[in-house]
Amino acid sequence: MSLGYYDWLVKVIVLGDSGVGKTNILTQFCDQKFSQNYTATIGVDFKIKILNVQDKKIKLQIWDTAGQERFRNITQTYYKGAFGIIFVYSLIDRNSFNNVEGWIKSILESTTDEVCSILVGNKLDSQDRRVQTAEGEKLAQKYNMPFIETSALENKNIQDIFDRLGQNLKIRLENEGQKVSNNTHTQSGQFKLNQEANQTEQPTSSCNSC
Repeated sequence: MSLGYYDWLVKVIVLGDSGVGKTNILTQFCDQKFSQNYTATIGVDFKIKILNVQDKKIKLQIWDTAGQERFRNITQTYYKGAFGIIFVYSLIDRNSFNNVEGWIKSILESTTDEVCSILVGNKLDSQDRRVQTAEGEKLAQKYNMPFIETSALENKNIQDIFDRLGQNLKIRLENEGQKVSNNTHTQSGQFKLNQEANQTEQPTSSCNSC
C-alpha cells in the first residue's frame, strides 16, 4: 500500500525505561523484525505506518524515545502535538513498572492536551515474570487507559497495541472534526492536524510495505 493516501496524520510517542523493548515493538509493527542485539536509542527516532481503522486510514508518525535519564529533557520536547502515547514496561523488570507513573506525570506536566494512551507490559515470552497481570490492569484503570501484555520477540499482541490505540484515535479525531466543523471561523480538524505534523522533521525510516 502506498503511504500517500490517508485521512489523518497523527503523532504517537512510545515511552518507557531503557531496555523494555520499545524499539523492538516498533520494528515488529512496521518491519516485522526483531533484533536480539540490544542497542539503546539515542535521543529520538521515528517510523511511519498507515493503520486501517474501519473505513479510515490513519498515518501514524511513531516516535521511539530514549529511556535513559540523561535524555529526558530531549524527549520531553517531542511531547507537543502528540495525539497518542504508548507507555511500555517490562514484565521482568519491576523498576520499569514502578517508573511508569513517572512517565505519565511527565506527559501531564508537559502538555494540557488530552491524548489517547495505552499501557503495554512487554516480554510476555519470558518465564521470569516480576509484574503480575492484575497489577498492570490496576494501573491502567487508575489512568483510564487500555492495557495489554505483549511479546516483541514472538510478535504476540503487537498489532493489537496499535489496533486498540487506533480505535480510540479515530473516535477522538472524528469528535475533534465535528467540533471544528461547527465553528465557521476555524480550519477543519484534519487540516490542522496535518499542518502541525508537517512542521516536524522528515522521518528517518518508514514502512514501505504497509
